[in-house]
Amino acid sequence: MTVNIGCVVEGKGEVEAVPILIRRVAAMHCPEIFPVVSTPVRFSRNKVLKTGELEHAVGIAAQRIERQGGILIILDSDDDCPAELAPTLIHQIAPVFRKMPIAVVLAKYEFEAWFLAAAESLRGMRGLKNDINPPDNPEAIRGAKEWLYQRMKTGHTYREKRDQPALTALFDIEQARQADSFDKCYREIVRLLEELQKANVSASE
Repeated sequence: MTVNIGCVVEGKGEVEAVPILIRRVAAMHCPEIFPVVSTPVRFSRNKVLKTGELEHAVGIAAQRIERQGGILIILDSDDDCPAELAPTLIHQIAPVFRKMPIAVVLAKYEFEAWFLAAAESLRGMRGLKNDINPPDNPEAIRGAKEWLYQRMKTGHTYREKRDQPALTALFDIEQARQADSFDKCYREIVRLLEELQKANVSASE
């Protein structure tokens, strides 16, 4: 079964990384579902609470799937609490897109924090050293990109657009779920897939 998912993301790296993540979660949890993910819409994080801005971005994402499917929004939390801001954004968006399943996920500080949680699985990958270990509290670190760069072999550097999609394809998802915001992300993607699957089954009956 195929389902359509539109995305709103923040950075250049997430444009390629988030569709990879959705397909990996689907393959693990819902192998009978094949998500068709449209090119994500980039959205500036500093506009998130400005009236109408996020709704506009979601509207573009919905157009890309012809309003036939669901929407996943993944943004960095920066200094906000993910557990507090995500419900606020859902409340803001839901009245405008009543008929579309929507999931909002905020990475604690930044997307790369999830790689830190699964650092053991990335040893030797993409220029990373062979002996890296996850920090005690990956989501407490400000500057996850810098953390990765500091643990790369000589001559290597972390480039978001190039390395973020590649590491998303490689990191151990179960290890990453030790990070609360990634566990939330995993569960929200699963929920979205299951809701779309139920909607497709109902429509075909």
